[in-house]
Amino acid sequence: MAEKRTGADAVVSSLHACGVEVWFANPGTTEMWLVGALDRTEGVRAVLGCHETVCAGAADGYARMKRVPAAVLLHLGPGLANGSANLHNARRARVPVVVIVGDMATWHRGADAPLEMDIKAIANTFSKWVTSSDGIGEAAADAVEAVRQTRYAEDVSGGKVATLILPHDRSWEECKEVTCNVYDEPAPFEISDTEAGEFAKSCAEELKKCRKGQAIIFAGGEALLKDHGVLQNLGKIAAKTGAVLMCENAFARLDRGNGLPVMRRLPYFPQEAARELSKFSFVITVDVKLPVATFGYKDGPSMLVNLDEDKIWEFDASFDLPTIIGKLATHCDADSIVPGRNCGGLFCVNTSRPPLPSGKLNAVSMCATLAHYQPADAILIDESLTSGTAYWEYSKHCPSFSHITLTGGAIGQGPPAAVGAAIACPDRKVINFQADGSCLYSTQAFWTQGRENLDVLTIICANNTYAILKLELARQGIQGGGKASQSLTDLTPPIDWVSLAKGYGVEACKVTTVEEFADALQDALRVRGPRLIAAMLS
Repeated sequence: MAEKRTGADAVVSSLHACGVEVWFANPGTTEMWLVGALDRTEGVRAVLGCHETVCAGAADGYARMKRVPAAVLLHLGPGLANGSANLHNARRARVPVVVIVGDMATWHRGADAPLEMDIKAIANTFSKWVTSSDGIGEAAADAVEAVRQTRYAEDVSGGKVATLILPHDRSWEECKEVTCNVYDEPAPFEISDTEAGEFAKSCAEELKKCRKGQAIIFAGGEALLKDHGVLQNLGKIAAKTGAVLMCENAFARLDRGNGLPVMRRLPYFPQEAARELSKFSFVITVDVKLPVATFGYKDGPSMLVNLDEDKIWEFDASFDLPTIIGKLATHCDADSIVPGRNCGGLFCVNTSRPPLPSGKLNAVSMCATLAHYQPADAILIDESLTSGTAYWEYSKHCPSFSHITLTGGAIGQGPPAAVGAAIACPDRKVINFQADGSCLYSTQAFWTQGRENLDVLTIICANNTYAILKLELARQGIQGGGKASQSLTDLTPPIDWVSLAKGYGVEACKVTTVEEFADALQDALRVRGPRLIAAMLS
């Protein structure tokens, strides 16, 4: 007699049929049947995170590089709540993530068990789609629908996180798997090729009327990736028309370096961003919403672009981006642009690195040294915050690399995202450029890096302070320096990063000069496996 297929088996196998090959998991009692199903499913990798924020952030980093979802397996409402910060970042990055959350058995709900929570309420804060497989035999179909929902965001403000709640009893009951692959289904673009062509032609006509520097092409999302040619075409359009090419400040991923456009980056603080954007009278957005202020400061702006609608042209998820941006390039006569020949310096065509500094190790010399040595094809997970400000300019002519930043502002993303990126791209060196205060939110990720022997180099920007908070105090005109402000912005006593990393199974060292940092960096880049360098900044 054939072995009965449980709901847990059906969920795991159906997700696998849809291309979900990795589960970042922190399971509990209600997820044990799923753990057993993972045992029985070949081709699926289960990765343990010792905190839910590690699992969520790893799935985010994985999706930013792989462009397909991993599964995040969490235990009931408290587990989902623990992972919500990095799931928020994933939502803001608009990357695909499937969250599987165990729940109480359907007949045990409402008994007020100690761990019972309103899971849907939590999930709705960051999920595009949430459902609970309450009906007998529905779990497999719901799992496939979860993957389908991660394929496309509803708009440039929406995310692609899908959450499936699996009651405990539905995981052990019989259920048939669903073996379709949603990635074989056609893309649901809302605008026809004819309409898209007319839109691109009209936009090009208006763009060509603008003087040099009068128009801006503001890009994000899929438009910042080299794989499908959109990024390269945007560079050619900017070179041909004299438009400024700029990316959002907190981008999910930007492919940079040799052979790719050199972009400007929107300033972080809203006053500076609004001032920069006020220079332009014509705006094209590509897979990104119009920027808004990160916070509402006293007497500060909310919306950062204030133009009439006819001066704003939006290329969003309604279009097949590679096709329509290709049409826009053709209508702008940008096909004639050859990087390095007539691109006006808008492309990085000759790799160059900043000179190696010497002496005192501070934020600027650290950034220059990293850009001097970082290898080709690296993945740079950037949660350096205030310490890494100079890195953007220093790295603009480096060999090609992928640059990932903190999209949702929920700190503690860097180490977990590095886990996911390393699993997604095992042949690429992952460098986590990490602020010290933010790192304390998710140090458990180092244990996963050590256990899985992931090729991740973490560089801790150890200034022993929450520098961003001190900057915020000053910018808002709040007189700090008192006992409370000092206590809430200083990281004293200082963290012993070397001991902490080694305790998690990661080799580590401490450096205090540029020369020591350069030596440690070269040593770490020569070997595979997890390493940590604590850069003690003066």
